[in-house]
Amino acid sequence: MINTQIRTIYKISIQLLLMMLLAFTARGQEDPPRPMKVSTYQHLSFGAFINGSSGGTITIDPGGSRNITGDIIPIYHGYQYHPAIFEVEANAGVVISILNGPDITLTGSNGGSMQLHLGQSLPVSPFINSTHPPFKTQIMVGGTLMVGNFLANPPGDYTGQFFITFIQE
Repeated sequence: MINTQIRTIYKISIQLLLMMLLAFTARGQEDPPRPMKVSTYQHLSFGAFINGSSGGTITIDPGGSRNITGDIIPIYHGYQYHPAIFEVEANAGVVISILNGPDITLTGSNGGSMQLHLGQSLPVSPFINSTHPPFKTQIMVGGTLMVGNFLANPPGDYTGQFFITFIQE
């Protein structure tokens, strides 16, 4: 009789153990890291302005606001100002850091040059990506333009290239 009770307890124990194992869900590892994809959605633009006898600065923050110092006069005749916007496609949960390149020189179509200093980003670097591919995260980057007087910076279009490094961790 004791032998029968031990067998019954043993069978019940085995059944309980199997039920407990089946109650837990199995989980695999997270998605393998995939290369991040970055594309330009919108270029950085400071809009139109008239520079005076001493110059100044124009700052575009990542949220799109424009701040002007010195004797620069903004012009609003359809010339837009806005931050650069990049779209990043990466796995959710990865940490993305942004490394701005050095200050660059913008050259004018009628002569002259201006210095551009890249500013902060929105979201602020570093940040954790929260979107899953194929959805993209927009990253806005502002900058500050150092404008000289009207002799150093004659009217015209000023262009140049800047470099930003996106680091996925």
